[in-house]
Parts: sequence; C-alpha cells; structure tokens
Amino acid sequence: MELLIIRHGQSEADLLGVHEGRADFPLTELGEQQAKRLSDYVSTNFSPDIILASPLKRAKRTAVILKEAIGCELIVESDLMEFNNGVLAGLSREEAAVKYPLPPNGRPAHIPIENGESDLEFRFRAERIFHKVIFDYRDYQRVAIVSHGGLISHLLKAFLRQPNASDFAFATGDTGIHLLEIKENVSVIRFLNRQEHLN
Repeated sequence: MELLIIRHGQSEADLLGVHEGRADFPLTELGEQQAKRLSDYVSTNFSPDIILASPLKRAKRTAVILKEAIGCELIVESDLMEFNNGVLAGLSREEAAVKYPLPPNGRPAHIPIENGESDLEFRFRAERIFHKVIFDYRDYQRVAIVSHGGLISHLLKAFLRQPNASDFAFATGDTGIHLLEIKENVSVIRFLNRQEHLN
C-alpha cells in the first residue's frame, strides 16, 4: 500500500502568531487556494482510494476540498489531530511565555502540558494511528492522510521505526505531501514534503 501524507493549508493561526495545536482555526483565503492546487495536483498524479483526516477545521477543510476533486470516501480520525497543547492553545507566544514558561531544562517527555498531553503520549498516539491505518486499510492501494505538521513528523518516525527518544523531526510546509510505500519486504520513502503544486 501507499500512504500519501498531507499537511493542511495555511490557517489563520499562522498569521496571528499564536500557539495553534488544538486551537481550531480555519484556513485562510490563501489556505483555501493552496488546498485547491493540492487537490488538482493529487487528483492528476496520486489519486487516493480513500482519505483519512483530522477533525480540526484546517485539516478537515483541506481534506474536503481533496475529496470533492477525487470523489472518494472521507473518514475523520480523531487520532490524526495535532498535539494537544492544553492551556497554550490559541495563546500568543508572548502571553504563553509569561503565563506558562517552560521549566529551566525543558518539560520532561513523560509530563503532560497542563490540560494537554505529554510528548510521549503524542508519540504513542501517532504510533497507534499509524498501525491502525496500515492494518484497517490494508486492502486499499493508496490511502491519503490529511493532518498536521507535528503529527505528520511522528507518523514518519513511526514509519522509520525511530525510538521514542529520537531527536529527529520532519518539516512539512503548507499542503506539503509525503509519499510512503509499504511492501511485503521493504518500506520505501518515495518523496518528502513535496510542494511543487504551489509554484
């Protein structure tokens, strides 16, 4: 099977300079245009058999635009949501730094942010949804996943079987696309963070 992993388009939080995470901001006008360019590109070159999406507005709207171009089924998966950043959601970076400063040596991986989740819980959630996708949707040739930068980075770590303490991260731009292939004896990265559709 192939996994076509896609980040949502530009959201209003990108312009406001706030902590987004679980704050549920919609796409901007530019984000809508990016999603339409994405859908044209994907429908022509990598049309999926099914789309799975985060329920947060920015990802779900991107997925709906893609679904309308392709005509396949769209399923919302709550485990595809971005990091649960608890009390930081929607706060400006300046306000957050004053109200909820990081501990001197950073927050330990096992300790959740207030009203949110820990880094380890986030990683395990990504592992859970990754394995669910490759098991529950194994009869599909190509599965599209529309999610968020942080969750996508952890999906790529799950694909690469990186340890929980891995310091590597994978960047994904607005409507960036990653294509992964899972074969019987080998897993292949076809490409990462492709954005040529925005040119």
